[in-house]
Amino acid sequence: MYTKIIVPVAIDQLPHGERTLRIAQSLLGEGGEIVLLNVVEDLHAYAQGYMLVDFPVSLIEESREQARKLLLELAEKTGIAARVEIRTGGAAPTINEIATDEKADLVIIASHRPGLKDYFIGSTASRVVSHCPVAVLVDR
Repeated sequence: MYTKIIVPVAIDQLPHGERTLRIAQSLLGEGGEIVLLNVVEDLHAYAQGYMLVDFPVSLIEESREQARKLLLELAEKTGIAARVEIRTGGAAPTINEIATDEKADLVIIASHRPGLKDYFIGSTASRVVSHCPVAVLVDR
């Protein structure tokens, strides 16, 4: 059994996130903790890098607030105790960073069937598996 499990959830994949949260609960040891995580991409940096129109910073904060609300609702819906963390940055590096910072012993991440673009740039799950310092369970 695991003592600290990170469960990253993409907001557009909440049903799959519910499934991975339930898996985490089944693998959690007594007194353990689940960290329900969403990473909001920092689009402002991308927009500035390409000299696009000025990107409203408030949009990122609104995305963070919406993500927090949805993850809290997910935890409440399932009845699973989980701490919600919202971070800003690149998805895979941020997931790997929080796994290290939190001294987690497992990351459970959902994955979709790879599409053509995944073969060129790789999926988030693939990048987490390749670089995460702790065990990773991929739920497909």
